[in-house]
Amino acid sequence: MPIDENYFFREVSLRICGSLEIEKALWDSFMYIRDYIPADIMIIDIYDPWTGIGETIAKADLNGGELISIKTVAPPDTKQLIEEIRVNPEIMPRVLVADRIGDHPIMGPMYKIIGHPDAAFMAIGPKPEWDFVAGILVGNNIGEKYSEKHVKLFTLLNEPFIIALSNYLRYREVLRLKEILADDNRYLQEELRQQAGEEIVGANFGLKQVMEKVSQVAPLSSPVLLLGETGTGKEVIATAIHNLSLRRNGPFIKVNCGAIPESLMDSELFGHEKGAFTGAFFQKRGRFERAQGGTIFLDEIGELTPGAQIRLLRVIQEKEIERVGGTETIKVDIRVIAATHRNLEAMLAEGKFRTDLYFRLRVFPIVIPPLRDRRADIQALVQYFMMKKTQELGFLKIPTLAPGAIEKMINYNWPGNVRELQNAVEHALILSREKPLAFDNLGDIIPREETMIPESAERNPLSLEQTMSRAIVNALNMTGGRVDGEKGAAKLLEINPSTLRTKMRKLGIHVSPKRAK
Repeated sequence: MPIDENYFFREVSLRICGSLEIEKALWDSFMYIRDYIPADIMIIDIYDPWTGIGETIAKADLNGGELISIKTVAPPDTKQLIEEIRVNPEIMPRVLVADRIGDHPIMGPMYKIIGHPDAAFMAIGPKPEWDFVAGILVGNNIGEKYSEKHVKLFTLLNEPFIIALSNYLRYREVLRLKEILADDNRYLQEELRQQAGEEIVGANFGLKQVMEKVSQVAPLSSPVLLLGETGTGKEVIATAIHNLSLRRNGPFIKVNCGAIPESLMDSELFGHEKGAFTGAFFQKRGRFERAQGGTIFLDEIGELTPGAQIRLLRVIQEKEIERVGGTETIKVDIRVIAATHRNLEAMLAEGKFRTDLYFRLRVFPIVIPPLRDRRADIQALVQYFMMKKTQELGFLKIPTLAPGAIEKMINYNWPGNVRELQNAVEHALILSREKPLAFDNLGDIIPREETMIPESAERNPLSLEQTMSRAIVNALNMTGGRVDGEKGAAKLLEINPSTLRTKMRKLGIHVSPKRAK
């Protein structure tokens, strides 16, 4: 009965190119081909001419298709013959045929994998320009030799088989690189986790209540809102929440909303499509997409534009985004941790922050106290930053502390909180040249209000700058931190507001958001 070669070619092509899972495609082809060509097995083999190693990567028989990885070393004679064919591809037929595979100079070494040295086999070779040799082989164990009709049919399949094999090898390389990337990501996440530190300084003292809340909310997927002054360590707490969560193996994406220009806010957060705006030469994934399966930390959430606030609300509610200029809805699985030093309630009253977004974010608020409210942690923080900065600066040993240095640090107001303390330690290390650290770079110290000594009880008179400093602090306390205006400290002190601000900068006096409120 004559065979419709076009129909045969079409049906096999659809099967062998129908899936990137090469074992499935090979089995589908095998089950169809065996109605026209004697076949008990089909295999795919690749050979690296540089190493002389062949690898059988997939096989199909009546039991199904499967991926395998069986490697063999080619004998010297076989290796030399393959090299001659690579140099002169015109001498290689389109289909290799062996009445007995064990006798074939190229396919012979494969009989150990197949297990039948007497089996008849045919093989389709690769494109000559490839850097390796590969082939798809079909064989039968019933002793039936392949006729010219069989060879002609098998020859028809040269191109679709080569296309399928090429696609699979590229796909396999992508999977390999993806696994390398995932392994690198796991390594980097572990490195970041170690750098961030599993133990937070002050967790058992000034930050004890904060860490109790962290342990309560970390295993959940609820949004978290971190509130606190600049420099209190909101990013450190956000990192701790991520590291203690079920998403710790996923990405932890940090976004400083205050550092992104308003014109680029949507593009940075949600991505954009090619051609969405001038300069969008390619498609770009936003921070939310990059945080898939992990956590996104939105620092300075109060700086979000109104448009970005609306889109962030949709992310939290619907778990989906749209790129700028795109129409496709993209599902995201992320946890949102937001942070701000601003007074969001005041922004609500002024219409600068959306009420619905505020309450979506404020599911579990955590207030991080300023450093002046947890002075018991200062000594431990000083020791921690001394060790850390000594290593970063490449100093040979950690300097000691000068007498009274810790007391000086404890009595300072720390308007810049932990970040200012870290900078003060680094500054002192640079100046000390491995001498005891005295922290003279702090300037005049403003005593805590609760430890101020009444003027009549002081044994030593105050200096002019100390007197001026005390007067300014008292005026700021009386005006709730307001500098100018009819109810401001400048009015009470009867000086120009700009002059007052200059003196405050010189004396190291800062108005905290808490005091300003």
